[in-house]
Amino acid sequence: MIKIFNFKNNNNLRKLEGFLDKRRSGKNVDTSIVKKILAEVKKDKQIAVLKYEKKFSNNNKIYPSKLEIRKSIKSLDVNLKKAIDVAFDRILRFHKLQKNKNIKYIDKYKNKIEHIYVPLNSIGIYVPANLPSTLMMNAIPAMIAGVKNIVLANPRLSGRINPAVMYVAKKCKIKKIISVGGAQAIGSLAYIQKVDKIFGPGNDFVARAKREVFGDVGIEGMIAGPSEITVVADKLLDMSKVITSMIAQSEHGINSQSILITKNEKLIKNINKKINIYLKKIPRKNIVIQSLKKNGLLILAKNNQQIVNIINMISPEHLELLSKDYKKLLINICNVGSIGLGIYSPVAASDYNVGTNHTLGTLGSARFASGLNLNDFYKKISRFTLSKKGIEVIGKQAITLAEYENLYAHALSIKSRL
Repeated sequence: MIKIFNFKNNNNLRKLEGFLDKRRSGKNVDTSIVKKILAEVKKDKQIAVLKYEKKFSNNNKIYPSKLEIRKSIKSLDVNLKKAIDVAFDRILRFHKLQKNKNIKYIDKYKNKIEHIYVPLNSIGIYVPANLPSTLMMNAIPAMIAGVKNIVLANPRLSGRINPAVMYVAKKCKIKKIISVGGAQAIGSLAYIQKVDKIFGPGNDFVARAKREVFGDVGIEGMIAGPSEITVVADKLLDMSKVITSMIAQSEHGINSQSILITKNEKLIKNINKKINIYLKKIPRKNIVIQSLKKNGLLILAKNNQQIVNIINMISPEHLELLSKDYKKLLINICNVGSIGLGIYSPVAASDYNVGTNHTLGTLGSARFASGLNLNDFYKKISRFTLSKKGIEVIGKQAITLAEYENLYAHALSIKSRL
């Protein structure tokens, strides 16, 4: 079922690069309609949003009422509520530790230079229909940072708002909720709600829409698209852990990516033989099968150095290191969103209540960007106050540089203070 690349005898780096590029380029999915949707939402506002909600989701109610939200929350299962509370507290605790301090420096001429953190004024968070964990991962850091206005876009499922998502919204003190999904939700956040920055993962259409509105609004520094995992293992005993971790990420959708890297040829053979046993246990079996056939990969590597090189080329959203010598590998791994170390650290746990953030870079963006963290909800502003003595001392060198660059008005501005 899952494709095999053998790196032991052949250098398949080009083949791997082509495999990854096909998915990253978006050629797997036709998202050309996204531009049309966004243009209409920008021009026609709510009329366009409602048009596409009716077309794609049979939804004609964009704003849930306070009564509907209260009733929805009241219907929430007690055990699920407790699970949310535990996850909420762990995420809150870990993200509070990420707080940065403002920097202030005063030199010997009494020039004062500052670097200050200012929270964003308004943000939009896109949350797929029934994922309260995603709202926690995005809204909790925003709360800690001090963002004043949060707009939640959360599509209805079979005409209903999700009670777990609504409960998290209440805990996060979110006042504005729109029951909209897809590209039209991103358009609404950008052009109707007019937020400063949009957060939250989604499918290919949502990821494409966020790229398209960037510039009109901000988006995260990475691409939060279809889910990904790369697993490194070396023992047959690890087979159940490998398979369950791969199918866990594949069940997100057919464009999810699950990859195993190992030096053990028997492990690869056994996974393709035994995977059906595990597929029988899950409701989303058909989605997993399509995902693994399309984007799954089993890589047979020659040595540890090759494993590290392959990981850094893939730049996965999630990485699980199950091999006993994972500490040796860890030193040189630099392109990854989040890493689960050892056999007791499944990525699936970090999707919920470990405390780390599960909104991470996909489609290779872990090569240049970090996962969501507190910094994403701040602007960093520099301020400076120069003294009379200070401008006299550093101004002369600044004038020299300005004149060298043929920017004489710059030089004139400095001279007027001397």
